[in-house]
This record gives sequence, structure tokens and C-alpha cells, in this order.
Amino acid sequence: MDAKIGVLALQGNVSEHIDAFCLAIERVKKKGASEVFEVRCPADLAGCNALAIPGGESTTISRLIEKNHLHEPLCNFTGGIFATCAGMVLMATDVADPRIRTLGLIEMAVDRNAFGRQRESFEADISVRGIDGGPFHAIFIRAPVATSTGFDVEVLARIDQGIVAVEKGKHMAFSFHPELGGDTRLHERFLRMQGI
Repeated sequence: MDAKIGVLALQGNVSEHIDAFCLAIERVKKKGASEVFEVRCPADLAGCNALAIPGGESTTISRLIEKNHLHEPLCNFTGGIFATCAGMVLMATDVADPRIRTLGLIEMAVDRNAFGRQRESFEADISVRGIDGGPFHAIFIRAPVATSTGFDVEVLARIDQGIVAVEKGKHMAFSFHPELGGDTRLHERFLRMQGI
């Protein structure tokens, strides 16, 4: 299947996600065309069969989603979504912040900025279900955690502070930044889940 991966380009690590997906596509595909491109409006989203929602500042991204008329198209998107950090917040059904209008695509409660300020950012080697090759080096930057999940949500990784990686259907969400550091195993798993 041809890969048409969109990266929501409103704020955050857009170029890093594009680079990571381009590399992951090279690693999982034998042949066929592929494209990774920026999504800024509903017309861009219509051309995607999968989408990444990067990290950034969740209240800002939520506001920009509304401004660009993307909330309903994102809620109705039929492809898989790969969400990181602020993207995980937006995917949740329950976030205790009235400034954020979530997409509600993964049943989970998320505590945004669970680790505090920027200086509390950290890196850790964590075990992630579903990937081979040992621990994943995770980079947490003002990261959220999921505090609870619905019965149909698979928890892929947790640390002492809470749940940091989940999967539901075609969707994956992470409180850390797998697009940083050069390890594309999670991007590759996502692509395989989409049949790419």
C-alpha cells in the first residue's frame, strides 16, 4: 500500500515527525510510492490514510485546530493517528482543562504536564509492549501521563508516574517523543498497523 502520512503542522515537532516517518517507511517498505506531508486544513487531511499529531503546547494546538476548522474532520478521520505528548492529551476523552477541546478518540484520562515544568524533563529507557530489540529510549518533555484507560485500550508502557504509551485500534499515543533520537521502531509498528 502506498504510504500517505500526514503530520499535523500547527505547532510542535513537525519536521522531526516527517523525518522519522520517512526513515520508518524506508525500513518497512520493499516497494511502492510514499509521501509524508504537512496537514494544515481539512483538504490536506482528506489525502491522508494516517496522521501524526506532534507534541507542542496542548492548549495552543487545541485552539489552532478550532481556528483551522479541523476538529470535526479529525474526530471523523478513519485512518490511524500517531499522537505524541500534547497529541496524547488531544486524543483523550478526559482532560481536566476547560481550555482544551479533546478529540476523544482514545478512552483515557490524561494529566497534562504531569511532571511539572520544562526543567523536570528527562530521558529513560522503558519497556514497550509490541516492539523487539530491547528497551526504547524515551524523551519526556513537560510530558503528560494517562491516569486511567478504557477497557478496550491496550497499555503499551508505564512508568512509576503513570501510563505513557497506549494503543486503540489503529491509533497509538505516547507521552514521550519517539520522533527524537533516531529509533523508529514505534513509527514502524504504526505503519504496519495501517497496512503500509
